[in-house]
Amino acid sequence: MTSVILLWSLIFVISLAVLIKSSDFFTESAEVLGLFFRLPSFIVGVLLLSIGTSLPELLSSLVAIFNNSSEIVFGNVLGSNIANIFLIVGVAAVFSKGLILEYDLTKVDLPLLLGSALLFILAVINEQFSQGEAIFCLLGYVVYLFYTLSHRTEEEDTENPHTQTFPLKAALVLVTSCFGLYFGAVYTIESVTQISQVLNIGKHIIAVSAVALGTSLPELMVSLNAARKGNAEMALGNVVGSNIFNSLVVMGIPGLITQLEINHDLLIIGLPFFAAGTLLFYTVTQDQHITQWEGLLFFVFYGLFIAKFFNLV
Repeated sequence: MTSVILLWSLIFVISLAVLIKSSDFFTESAEVLGLFFRLPSFIVGVLLLSIGTSLPELLSSLVAIFNNSSEIVFGNVLGSNIANIFLIVGVAAVFSKGLILEYDLTKVDLPLLLGSALLFILAVINEQFSQGEAIFCLLGYVVYLFYTLSHRTEEEDTENPHTQTFPLKAALVLVTSCFGLYFGAVYTIESVTQISQVLNIGKHIIAVSAVALGTSLPELMVSLNAARKGNAEMALGNVVGSNIFNSLVVMGIPGLITQLEINHDLLIIGLPFFAAGTLLFYTVTQDQHITQWEGLLFFVFYGLFIAKFFNLV
């Protein structure tokens, strides 16, 4: 039994690493190709940063429903969103000695974050997530995209030069990364399924903890690097964009294919933490400054969430 757990745990770690690294390669190569085809660099950046870093959540959720493990989707989304707010914002604030925002998030970005969180909560609170609710979530993301794209001016061609030579290497990396994304997602979910069966625990427990934390690593690295460079807008914007994408798209697309299973225990414990985290994030960003002490408070909340979920307190 021990050897089986160790084997599948090793497969989980390797496949998750492949999934995450493939999403990095996919994002970088897609950006090169987007610039070659003269797409505005802002559009390339906005779409690829939030969507690219959320590819592990989306791909693993799609594989889960085709493996008849739809309960993983809700656990993955909820756990990732909680990790994004409490863990990633906490890490970024602590290691950068505080985050100072130049751009005012309170006008539209934070209300849209609250709106997506409210839509997500109302959709799952009855312990069901139907195809109709999935459509409403996807429509909500379309509204978010239209706002994002319509409120930014396109860059001039001088800021986005057209490369004369087709970036063949980027195209090959893009195709190869797609294989990595697929197989990484398949074996991540397969290992979760096998481990849960051997240990006789719910797949949603592994999804909300190990899978959610692992698939949030791209967001963590992007936000941490941005915070260290003094770019608080990118650090926090990545969290906002990723949470909106998770709540509306990572739930919405699998929900179109099948009705998702919403675990009762996960709903009772996780949903209040998600709501509290969203409200706390909204509150502390009102003065456009997140201090180190506030970052440490986010750590405390994440620690309490894990302790509560595993009945440690």
